[in-house]
Amino acid sequence: MPARPKQPHRREILKGAAALGLAAALPRWTRLSAADAPAVKTDSKTSNNPKYNVLFLMADDMRPELSCYGNPIIPTPNVNALAKAGVMFERGYCQFPLCNPSRTSMLTGRQVINTEVMDNVVYFGDTHPELISLPKYFMQHGYSTARTGKIFHFDDGPSWGAGGQTGGTAEGEADNIPIVNARAGVFGQVAMGAAAGSGSKTPMTPEEIVNFNRQASAANRDNRQRYSDQIIKLEGDGQGHGDYNTADRAIDYLRQYKDQPFFIGCGFVKPHSPPTAPERFFDRIPLDKIQLPIDYATHRTVPEGFPEGCLRRNNADLFIGRDSTPETAKQVIQAYLASVAWTDWNIGRVIAELDRLGLREKTIICFSADHGYQLGEKGKWSKAGSLWEEGARIPMFIAAPGAKGNGQVCQRIVETINFYPTLVELCGLPMPTGQEGRSMTALLNNPRADWNYPAYTVWKETGNALTGIGVRVEHWRYAEYDLGGPMLLDMDNDPHQLKNLAHDPKYADVAAKMSDLIKQYKTREFPRPALSAPIPAAAKSTA
Repeated sequence: MPARPKQPHRREILKGAAALGLAAALPRWTRLSAADAPAVKTDSKTSNNPKYNVLFLMADDMRPELSCYGNPIIPTPNVNALAKAGVMFERGYCQFPLCNPSRTSMLTGRQVINTEVMDNVVYFGDTHPELISLPKYFMQHGYSTARTGKIFHFDDGPSWGAGGQTGGTAEGEADNIPIVNARAGVFGQVAMGAAAGSGSKTPMTPEEIVNFNRQASAANRDNRQRYSDQIIKLEGDGQGHGDYNTADRAIDYLRQYKDQPFFIGCGFVKPHSPPTAPERFFDRIPLDKIQLPIDYATHRTVPEGFPEGCLRRNNADLFIGRDSTPETAKQVIQAYLASVAWTDWNIGRVIAELDRLGLREKTIICFSADHGYQLGEKGKWSKAGSLWEEGARIPMFIAAPGAKGNGQVCQRIVETINFYPTLVELCGLPMPTGQEGRSMTALLNNPRADWNYPAYTVWKETGNALTGIGVRVEHWRYAEYDLGGPMLLDMDNDPHQLKNLAHDPKYADVAAKMSDLIKQYKTREFPRPALSAPIPAAAKSTA
């Protein structure tokens, strides 16, 4: 195997999925209506009259590295404007630091331990066909639903009236998805026998699909790594790239559905590796302004006193099989931030069209990401396996017309599974039974309202059971790993997570209470009541 270059490779123009010869593997689009969606049970607590449209915006692998979250060197004017128009959640968390489990949890409103989707090869529609996704629920209640870009990891075709697929993404939408997700176009479809090696068209069982996906993923690992571990600069505004096309299609949908209740999902794949943006976005982020993390390391470095399981052995996205240097690390961070800035620009294009059409006052705008990301902290360059703050924390915004908290920042601990019940309540739909998150409407009207619920982020390394369970409360982060035991972090006094307090006798009571929250998670019983009392903060450090 040839040696990897010491610096990230740059290409000037990305041609997209068609240039990769993968268009034939992508499934056809589906067109469904509310009549195609089966009825579901509700608790009948709210009316059945739609109140608002929903524009559901997503990014991939985006930690809250935005100027409104405190990074002054990255220009994100459109997300900043969204923060001023709605409520910005300062401490929002994902359920799993990997695309498919996280998105499945968010879009079904179930905790990962109950969806049982813990990798990137299982489609919830095969394993839990009884689960009704968020867009499908809106379809059932008279909304036109349309998808562009990456919302689900495996798109749930029956959830969408337009743009739906059962499998991956459409040609030209998300250029890296066919490489990373070699199974796109297989899930839920009549699989091509050539793909399965039989030479004829044969329906595949869910078990056969999973096995095929795993084999395809392993076979494509080298190509995937070469593709992922680089920096890409685009010409112009990035025309022809999947994310540019995703915004274009969202604009078309807004025009098409402006006179009827709609739920439009618009998912950008950036800043997912390879970090990609037009060159002018790189120019806006001077390399000499980038500072490395305080705990930057050239390679994986488990801090003293921490469990071995707190960091995976290898990076999954960047600096794969090679060490970084301070110089190359800064180049990759610059590229990541440029990619975030370009995503902000594309978001701005979509919201500008919403405003041009006069739809702002009757549309709820949400923006979030599937999980966070580590950019060299402790030598890690990916999200996979990260139960650290960087891997679990995400940007999270809801701009609901008329909400009393608009323009404010909410400091409460919230989770992505809360999106489902929140949007259902805001739109006046009956609340479906089985939701495991909690509506955040109280926080939208009063961001300082009482709210004492933990946020869980979990991980599965191998096998069929979770190998790490993390929980976040107001002052503390805690995790238990199969490999090496617990870690307890004082997020007030140790924001860079450098000291494990799990075995310090002074914090035994805190550790015990946090461990009890892990035990509660394992019961699979959700939603759980609020904590009877906050877990007290540690004394303020004078160091």
